[in-house]
Amino acid sequence: MSAGQQPKTCPQRRNRPWGVFLSITAIALFGLTWWGYRGIPEAPLGPIQPLPFSHRVHAGVKTLSCLMCHNTVQASAHAGIPPVETCMLCHSRIIITYPDIQALRAHYYDRIPLLWNRVNILSDFVKFNHSQHINRSVDCGHCHGDVKSMDRIKPPQEFRMGFCMTCHKAYNATHDCFTCHR
Repeated sequence: MSAGQQPKTCPQRRNRPWGVFLSITAIALFGLTWWGYRGIPEAPLGPIQPLPFSHRVHAGVKTLSCLMCHNTVQASAHAGIPPVETCMLCHSRIIITYPDIQALRAHYYDRIPLLWNRVNILSDFVKFNHSQHINRSVDCGHCHGDVKSMDRIKPPQEFRMGFCMTCHKAYNATHDCFTCHR
């Protein structure tokens, strides 16, 4: 190359190094922030809820008992979905400026119930009683998985007869068909 000549550059690469650097930096920063906040996503996730609720934060980090929110589980066939009033026991004072908590508080003050989407669904012909299982010291996690590590709840497995029968055999519980089927 003689003096005064500029090196040839590929037309596709001209003036791109900064653009590539900035793009990679933006992706890295966004990616680290997103992954760091959300954790590595599990697939498939459970249904989208009207407000994001993290069982990982509430049951895991804050170590709230399942019974705090699902307070009917010991006396009822159903675990119960907590009303907004239960959330407000804490969130009337805690992180009240967080946007999702502000939305929760709006539901409370406007008297609009939150309509949560069901995660675990059994067939109509199956009769399952939460209280019978909880009162016999069956841990919630046996059926629902490691809820303390889940942001958005998903069923850990399908609730099929084989799953239930394996547990009934292990706990020496009844195998009578009419115990669980209507």
